[in-house]
Amino acid sequence: MAANRRPTLADVAREVGVSAKTVSRVLNEDGPASARTREQVLAAVAKLGFQPNLMARNIRVGGPDTTIGLVIPDLANPFFGAVARSIEDTVRDRGLTLLMGSSADDPDRERALTDTFLARRISILMVVPSVGATHSHLKTHRATGLPVVFLDRPGTGLATDSVVSSNRAGAHDGVAHLIAHGHRRIGFIGDLPTKLYTRRERLAGYRTALEEAGLPHDRSLITNAHDQHGASAATSQLLGLADPPTALFAGNNIVALGIVAELARTHRKDVAVVAFDDVALAEALEPALTVVAQNPEEIGRAAATTALSRLDGDRSRARSTTVPTRLIVRGSGERPAPAMQEA
Repeated sequence: MAANRRPTLADVAREVGVSAKTVSRVLNEDGPASARTREQVLAAVAKLGFQPNLMARNIRVGGPDTTIGLVIPDLANPFFGAVARSIEDTVRDRGLTLLMGSSADDPDRERALTDTFLARRISILMVVPSVGATHSHLKTHRATGLPVVFLDRPGTGLATDSVVSSNRAGAHDGVAHLIAHGHRRIGFIGDLPTKLYTRRERLAGYRTALEEAGLPHDRSLITNAHDQHGASAATSQLLGLADPPTALFAGNNIVALGIVAELARTHRKDVAVVAFDDVALAEALEPALTVVAQNPEEIGRAAATTALSRLDGDRSRARSTTVPTRLIVRGSGERPAPAMQEA
């Protein structure tokens, strides 16, 4: 089989030394085949990384080079919606169609989705990796020409292209902004699970900003939440401390909504807030929400452009692209610390 070419039914047949019809009978279980032949066919399928084309089993509809499989953690998260829309816009002129599924950040569900996409003989696979997932099972597919791109987080066990935000630098900038406005006790509410790549990177940026300002790292000011309700509870917990924070840094957009809701519910107008990632209607809040904005459109565009170049034959080494963030000052992050207000 030629290098960098995706294996076909004929390749499997040639590997075993039987006809393509025999291979088809084994895979579709629609005819006689000896146990020995079946074992040899399945072994060749695993060795070559062959995937049956389910879309063309009876009639060829949308074969290779017509679909992209995208696995994201949460269909409801507007960030991933914006990434998907940008991918779709970038590949539309190539006649490619985007297929999308949610892993719910479950490694098993992610694997099942990728297997489903591969069985459809997609042209490109894009994955936002789940915590605990491994991707070594994609090595054969990657080696035989399938473009694989990791989004938002790097994968594990596979050297391939990835596109991520400048999480650490962005969080550093957001926390440094709060420090510049006099805050010395800054709470951090991060996503769950705690091993999540983006959560770890943003926490590292938070800690670096504190260290550069000569501020202590107080573990009591760090907590986590995975949804808006949990973020509201975490906000209440932090503000209930004997020595509470005067400012809060939200680890993502969902956490930010929970913080804002809790502050509104308790009529707290004295707590500064900076959020990592923008939220809808952020400018309509009172005060408007200061954010470290990601660029989901550029993440999607960079991922799609990279994948298309691979589809066109680029066989250079895997590369990682980091998309910069930017601080958008709107008001909530500029509330001065009480000590500065009294000065």
